[in-house]
Amino acid sequence: MIHSRYYTELNKYEQLIKKENRKSEFYNGIFDRYENPVLTRNHAPLIWRYDLDAERNPFFMERLGINAVMNSGAIEIEGSYYLVVRVEGNDRKSFFAVAESSNGTDGFRFWDYPVSLPDTCPEETNVYDMRLTKHEDGFIYGVFCSEGKDQENSDLSAAVASAGIVRTKDLKTWERLDNLTTLHSPQQRNVALHPEFVEGKYAFYTRPMDGFIETGSGGGIGFGLCDDIAHAVIADEKIISHRVYHTLTEAKNGAGAVPIKGKKGWIHIAHGVRNTAAGLRYVLYVFATDLNDPSKVIAQPSGLFLAPLGKERVGDVSNVVFTNGAIARKNGDVYLYYASCDTRMHVATTTLEKLEDYVFHTPKDPLRSSDCVAQRCSLIHENLELLEGKRKEGVVHEN
Repeated sequence: MIHSRYYTELNKYEQLIKKENRKSEFYNGIFDRYENPVLTRNHAPLIWRYDLDAERNPFFMERLGINAVMNSGAIEIEGSYYLVVRVEGNDRKSFFAVAESSNGTDGFRFWDYPVSLPDTCPEETNVYDMRLTKHEDGFIYGVFCSEGKDQENSDLSAAVASAGIVRTKDLKTWERLDNLTTLHSPQQRNVALHPEFVEGKYAFYTRPMDGFIETGSGGGIGFGLCDDIAHAVIADEKIISHRVYHTLTEAKNGAGAVPIKGKKGWIHIAHGVRNTAAGLRYVLYVFATDLNDPSKVIAQPSGLFLAPLGKERVGDVSNVVFTNGAIARKNGDVYLYYASCDTRMHVATTTLEKLEDYVFHTPKDPLRSSDCVAQRCSLIHENLELLEGKRKEGVVHEN
């Protein structure tokens, strides 16, 4: 017999799923934020968490709890929005699950079963942060972090990270390919697959690392080519977005969403990390690469693109935003999915036109305080001259 408490919790669950998500009052002219997260731990289906049988579970206890949902890949298929989400159980193990929405801003509902990846790596303990690429070869590829214990280190927190690769046509049946091999980088995380062939080869954005946490000699976001996606080997990585002293990428940086193809270039929404007295701070930043040579950076607007605000700053890992999924629609709308504090998922919306305006017309970081002041003073001077001209015309009316 089904426990009576199930129906009470199911009603609460359905109200959460059906809650309308509205644009917040936040404004910067670049993107819109929304009032509510699109996914939280409470969006996990009851059948994932509870044994519904009243006899086996007389107190209707949560048997397999969910701690957080975060860091989702994103894709649009036939007008529906799909997130392949990192779901973290109370046991700290992560797994992937598909959530679907008809409008992309609310109503996300998980499919009944999580994703069952082929278990081909016995050394793999945890998987997370899948980036989805709809490739021109006809497959949807998922590139994710495959993590295992560092067997050469007695420290129980010592881990080894690799880039796992799977492919699918329907998000239901997944084929596991060999993990990515980079000949000059011991570890890889935050790897994304470019959606088009480059020089007839598969192109990856990498993050070369000497260790699991510390980048060491890794200089930033890399770019490399391979011949065979099923047995992907990258011999050479070219750093295209560098770590720079006293910027938001000082500690490390990595690819975010799969790059978006614009009219002027490929738009990359990446993450940058700096260290603070309160720990690592993760924000998002943007740059653009050449349409014909995506390893060539052609625009780098100054500063951060999106940072945690308000309630987004509180969670399992505070002061963090992270993205590995965006959807660029044919009509020009862009949906950026980002997690806050390794806890919940949000959405921000913009357009390709706005993104390109931001990328190509926002000034570059001059990298020194005195030069930044001069840059800002120039903007102020131009604005004051414009306002003075309008005042003389009797156009500007101040309160």
